Amino acid sequence: MEPYTPILPFEVLSEQMGIPAAQITKLDANENPYGPLPEVRAALADLPYAHIYPDPESRHLRAALSEYHGIPAENILAGAGADELIDLVMRLILEPGDCIVNCPPTFGMYSFDAAVNNARTIPVPRDRNFNLNFERIAAVVAESSPKAIFLASPNNPDGGLLAPEILVALLELPVLVILDEAYIEFAPPGSSCIAEVSQRENLIVLRTFSKWAGLAGLRLGYGVFPNWMMPHLWKIKQPYNVSVAAERAGVVSLEHAHQLESRAESIIAEREHLFTALQDIPWLHPYPSHSNFILCQVIGRDAAQLKADLAQQGILIRYFNKPGLDDHIRISIGKPEQTDLIVSKLAGLNV
Repeated sequence: MEPYTPILPFEVLSEQMGIPAAQITKLDANENPYGPLPEVRAALADLPYAHIYPDPESRHLRAALSEYHGIPAENILAGAGADELIDLVMRLILEPGDCIVNCPPTFGMYSFDAAVNNARTIPVPRDRNFNLNFERIAAVVAESSPKAIFLASPNNPDGGLLAPEILVALLELPVLVILDEAYIEFAPPGSSCIAEVSQRENLIVLRTFSKWAGLAGLRLGYGVFPNWMMPHLWKIKQPYNVSVAAERAGVVSLEHAHQLESRAESIIAEREHLFTALQDIPWLHPYPSHSNFILCQVIGRDAAQLKADLAQQGILIRYFNKPGLDDHIRISIGKPEQTDLIVSKLAGLNV
């Protein structure tokens, strides 16, 4: 199997580049530029039970999520990031040789975890505008009886939302639909399908605190699952998968959700600012996004070299060395001053 290629740690990149971390503009991993709320930092600094094993059921967190979303706590499972839950679902439903449907370009963990679980991945590529090929998906389901289809909405790396009518059609197929809503807080209101899980037997919605709440380093995610699946997930999950620190950070974040929502609005406004500015760069084609990043096609020059040139100036962006994306870059949304910096550097390359 091919290994997953993660972003190098910030400290390692700083050492490799010979640039102090404080002088690096990091826009390569879709992290929240504002970090955790001050109230979260204070709670972590005064953590009384770090020496005690965490609650294996993450009861306080699940109760807070239940209240915030208006869904039963009994249908919520917390994990060490949504990544853990992707793997956990596959452990539950897949036998060696089973298959899943994947729709690249998309998040790399779906095919990675399928390989870890000795399953096959049947790719159904998106079109040039990153739209799903529903007819082909339906044919694959009929021909190969996959156990699940994994979809990100908004999708990474393009930031596009899954059309509601497509989701309805997918849910009519005899396949489990896992909807990864890691970036949904940056999408228009009403875009989430989290409330629909209780009405379906074949829908799972995954969420994360990494982007919205700025807790990527603490690894905290959660999923909403159908009733029939929950007893089996409880059986197979690691007992202490969510740390005391991560659960406390999640609970305090939800207690101050209005502040996070305000920050999300700031990030959305900055996304529109960056999108407008990128449209003035003649050799970039930015795609409209509902996430905290913007994908751009690089026209007439080498995208990998562009990443390298910006890195030499202390600006980190994402380059994808993959078919269909090898002429693209992705820029995470930062603070206003970070937007101004990268736009000025890109404009300076207009030669």
